[in-house]
Amino acid sequence: MNFEGLEFTLVVDLVKSMAVVIVVAYLFTRTRLYRQVLDDRLGRQGRLLLVLVFGAFSVWGTLSGVDVNGAIANTRDLGPALGGLIGGPVVGIGAGLIGGAQRLAMGGWTAVPSALGAVAAGAAGGVVFLLFKRRVAPVWAALLLAVFTESVLMGLNLLMAEPFDAALTLVEDVIVPMILVNAAGMGLFVFIVRNEARERETAAQKERMEGELAVARDIQHSIVPSIFPPFPEREEFDLHALLEPAREVGGDLYDFFLYDDDHLCLAIGDVAGKGVPASLFMAVTITLLRAAGGRSSDPAEVLAQVNTPLCRGNDAAMFVTLFFGIYRVSTGELTYSTGGHLPPSVVRAGGAVETVARTAGPGLGIAPAAPFGCASLTLEPGDALLLFTDGVTEAMDGSERMFGTERLEAVLRETGAAGGAQHLMTAVREAVDGFVAGAEQYDDVTMLGFRRTR
Repeated sequence: MNFEGLEFTLVVDLVKSMAVVIVVAYLFTRTRLYRQVLDDRLGRQGRLLLVLVFGAFSVWGTLSGVDVNGAIANTRDLGPALGGLIGGPVVGIGAGLIGGAQRLAMGGWTAVPSALGAVAAGAAGGVVFLLFKRRVAPVWAALLLAVFTESVLMGLNLLMAEPFDAALTLVEDVIVPMILVNAAGMGLFVFIVRNEARERETAAQKERMEGELAVARDIQHSIVPSIFPPFPEREEFDLHALLEPAREVGGDLYDFFLYDDDHLCLAIGDVAGKGVPASLFMAVTITLLRAAGGRSSDPAEVLAQVNTPLCRGNDAAMFVTLFFGIYRVSTGELTYSTGGHLPPSVVRAGGAVETVARTAGPGLGIAPAAPFGCASLTLEPGDALLLFTDGVTEAMDGSERMFGTERLEAVLRETGAAGGAQHLMTAVREAVDGFVAGAEQYDDVTMLGFRRTR
């Protein structure tokens, strides 16, 4: 067989041997023991198990090797070197001793230098482990380690194997295939290990983020009123609300509070954007609204007082559309300002549905000196009011058709106000769900239902 043919045959045979090691090593990275290695929680039993595993890789590398002039071309050093890279010097040297002892037991004129080479490979892997501060080395370091360990093995054969001419011929025949295959195996294994570590880190980050978002969602829901009925001792009105973010947290808001026995404040808003930034802006808006709502009986003035601080330092250019109304319990009069928000719908006791007139004024957070208009309407006993965000009317089905205001009004007419605020909202939510038919929710869905009972 000529030189080039021998090299090619050796490479093919050694790749077969190396592939088995890499497959088993990949499976090893999915075990609990490997998790302990990554977490630096490896005890004595764990290290012993690693020694046995990578020692077995070394033995396999010898047994699956190729006879070349009475010597064995092999991937023996791959196991100890990888053991050292993963578990440190103790694991690497221990695996090398196993592989070396098995090679000595087989005998042959290269047995002693081959056995020493296995131990040296394990020690070298352990040194690299320490150089990179007990972390998995990069691929380039693994490749250099493979070149180094095979070069050491060849040097030991030249120094110790006899006769020298036979050792020199052996080295010339096998050095290139063994370096290539062992370097490929080492690099591939390290790539797999580092990729698994990245996957694990990504999964941990995702888990942390999901946990933080869950906490943020809980905080957001704790900001808005969530106990219904909110005023069980008040029989003059019925009130209910819901907020369903499209993501873990969203920018929609609703609020209501009595600032005296005869005045109930109602609000609903929609921050431009989604996610955590929108939820933070939403929290600030509610805080400002509650502070301003208790100081003025003019909704337009309340929105102006909320708008000014929202505009200040608003580098992200966020804004919120905000409907704010003050309902006088004794008369049924609702004074309100729409603040760029969708106008609510009034469901009369007789079944008619009306859209509340818009007032002047943009969303809040856009212009510090923006003027806000004010208007009023009267709710008669049995009338209901539905405040909502565009997540209701702009909900889309699989064909990207929107639910729209016409369908909303049809549902309100069909349902009527007699069943109460919660019944009215439930009917709308079920109608929206039926329309989208399982399509992804792209926007927050928020509603506040109010009914004058007497």
